[in-house]
Amino acid sequence: MAIQNNIKYLTGFSVKPAAISNTGVVTFTDGTSNIPPNQKQCEAYGYTYDTATGTCKVFQHSQQLNSAFTKEDNIVKGQGNDVIIGTKNSYILGVNNKVNGLSQNNIIVGNQNEITSGISNTFVYGTLADSVANNSIVLGGNNFSDTLGERQNTTILYGGQTTDGASTNLYMNNTIDSFFQPTINSIFYFQSEILAVRVGGTAGAGAVGDYKSWVERGVVKNANGTLSIGRSQTVIVSSGLTTRWSAENTVSGSDFKLTVTGDRAMTLEWVATIRITEIRTSVTLT
Repeated sequence: MAIQNNIKYLTGFSVKPAAISNTGVVTFTDGTSNIPPNQKQCEAYGYTYDTATGTCKVFQHSQQLNSAFTKEDNIVKGQGNDVIIGTKNSYILGVNNKVNGLSQNNIIVGNQNEITSGISNTFVYGTLADSVANNSIVLGGNNFSDTLGERQNTTILYGGQTTDGASTNLYMNNTIDSFFQPTINSIFYFQSEILAVRVGGTAGAGAVGDYKSWVERGVVKNANGTLSIGRSQTVIVSSGLTTRWSAENTVSGSDFKLTVTGDRAMTLEWVATIRITEIRTSVTLT
């Protein structure tokens, strides 16, 4: 079974999961060819390595296991829920929800909600919510006749560290090269609540514990694959020497980014809670 592969390469790894067999064996890809992973690669993505067979597994195969899904470690209550192979440690309460596999530690409460393959640690509730980001909270506010994700609110976290005055991208969940990617012909209002604190560095001016916070609000539109952004920003409060510190949401290619700047010889930790209120349209936006 092929994976809808939104899984990012983990830092330090040049392979990622590509497919799961009906017996629960995971095949990886290096971007060109499918390959069997070694134990380190397998376990880094949260799977179990069978040393006896030299295979990476989502679960231990049983002839009594339904070929479409596994109930191992999952609690499913309600009718019409679809739990695809590779879903682990998840709780689904409601009707006609779907978890697309290679996913773990999720909660769904409601109707017709969906979690994309490879997405984990997400809480999805309401009606027709579509979770596409790890560690996210998604509320779907739709009628039963609407389309998946037509109206929804998503909360995500960006994070990172700076040690100088260079412009630096923060990453979703502080995972390198991980960004939120707006759906084609969607539009969303966002609010970024951003905080930076100095935790080290050799700069004599200022001190460990200096901090600065911002709120930035704006709208991102994906017009048939082309992203645009409008924004406004307010500095909420700061303390210490923070004059050169800055933060700004941007778009580039298919990515919604948060770009920050610290200061020379200052080690800063950054975090941002980003709330996205989205409409996915059925027309071609311009």
